[in-house]
Amino acid sequence: MPNIKIFSGSSHHDLSQKIADRLGLELVKVVTKNFSNQQTCVEIGESVCGEDDYIVQSGCGEINDNLMELLIMINACKIASASRVTAVIPCFPYARQDKKDKSRAPISAKLVANMLSVAGADHIITMDLHTSQIQGFFDIPVDNLYAEPVVLKWIKENISEWRNCTIVSPDAGGVKRVTSIADWLNFDFALIHKERKKASEVDRMVLIGDVKDRVAILVDDTADTCGTICHAADKLLSVGATRVYAILTHGIFSGPAIFRINNSCFEAVVVNNTIPQEDKMKHCSKIQVIDISMILAESIRRTHNGDSVSYLFNHVPL
Repeated sequence: MPNIKIFSGSSHHDLSQKIADRLGLELVKVVTKNFSNQQTCVEIGESVCGEDDYIVQSGCGEINDNLMELLIMINACKIASASRVTAVIPCFPYARQDKKDKSRAPISAKLVANMLSVAGADHIITMDLHTSQIQGFFDIPVDNLYAEPVVLKWIKENISEWRNCTIVSPDAGGVKRVTSIADWLNFDFALIHKERKKASEVDRMVLIGDVKDRVAILVDDTADTCGTICHAADKLLSVGATRVYAILTHGIFSGPAIFRINNSCFEAVVVNNTIPQEDKMKHCSKIQVIDISMILAESIRRTHNGDSVSYLFNHVPL
């Protein structure tokens, strides 16, 4: 493909390389370093004048440093006369701070959207936003891709009893995601209603639906400390589920998450590689990873060629 450049930020070089390989391109040489006062410096090693630039940077790891690096890379390309700059952000940073749910609370996702626009981004490609309303925070095009097609494929290929499954949402916010998957597979679905004592502590859980003598598959967009999904898995087993799986788009796995998963009743915790998982997998054999580089690569190809990306909402590219 002519007139296209793929850049990799520091957050997830492996995913960037897989995307570039699928497109038959080489990653642009970028040197990123910190000055002694910890300011970020980015040097782009080749001309981008008149090019269609795609910068891959996920919201993980040292999130604030990686976000600042992305903003600087966008601005560097823009002032070097790139024709279009697209930020490919598999895991959108600060996505869970998307509303003012209490007095004086910030809407940080909106702030990040403003920062990306001011830096010079012309287009955003991301995956499974925490809430779709975040797309409305931008005045530029946003393609919110779905992990659903690869999730459906994984279920059919890896769960022998997949026809005897129930899809379960660990909270009310994930009902739309769960019902969509259940409809595609003609499954029943269930919902766990959780009551919290405080923001990070669940008081009790109530199951709405039936999982008795069935395989239960917990589906969510993000897992951080994994307290909720591990508690949910125990609840499902206690009411008669035969086995429990978790399928998540973004596996953050911070704090005690790995300890909790290792001591949980999950058969497997399946995540997409929107966030690097190599280190986590070394310490937890239950974590399995689905590669989504083909979806991101195809979205870049279609965007560059001026084709629709809506095909990717329901299909896994070959």
